[in-house]
Amino acid sequence: MIRISMVDDHRLFLSGVRAELEGSVDVVSASSDIDEAIDAIREQRPDVVLVDVHMPGGGGLAVIQNVSETNPDVKFLALSVSDAAEDVIAMIRAGARGYVTKSIAPEELVEAIKRVHAGDAVFSPRLAGFVLDAFADVVPAEVDPEMDQLTPREREVLRQIARGYSYKQVARRLSISVKTVETHVSNVLRKLQLSNRHELARWASNRRIV
Repeated sequence: MIRISMVDDHRLFLSGVRAELEGSVDVVSASSDIDEAIDAIREQRPDVVLVDVHMPGGGGLAVIQNVSETNPDVKFLALSVSDAAEDVIAMIRAGARGYVTKSIAPEELVEAIKRVHAGDAVFSPRLAGFVLDAFADVVPAEVDPEMDQLTPREREVLRQIARGYSYKQVARRLSISVKTVETHVSNVLRKLQLSNRHELARWASNRRIV
């Protein structure tokens, strides 16, 4: 049975979808908070994550970006009320394998989860056309030479520090020692030619990677 995690800031919706999916998939976690969701996904290592787009704390983009750096095998399926082109494209560019709206029938959602787990790209019918059009002439994202200097772990530490966590909190969240966190921060500051964590936070915020 496919193991899934669910992320949505509406608890009633989470409960309803979970009840509909029971017996078809194994729901290993259901979270309404971004940080709680990231921790749960890293701990449970589900096959597929159902994630809402608009939530406090960065929404689905924050979940995908944080998890993908440490758990690249996890697949994401966006489940949202929004069918706006900018939302769909942003989620796909972030790494989601599909995007369906919350009007989807339960059996169709199960099928979408199975297809994403198998490696397919899945979209609600009305979204598929403009998604293909949007990516047909897409220009490759501009390379950020500064960000490319950092290792995946350094990027993760950078994001945690920029979000205001202390060294001890970062160490606990990433299951590493405080000394290792300090080493990563020193490396990041050196590579980015920054002087302190405040400049680091501002640098990350300007690039919207917090």
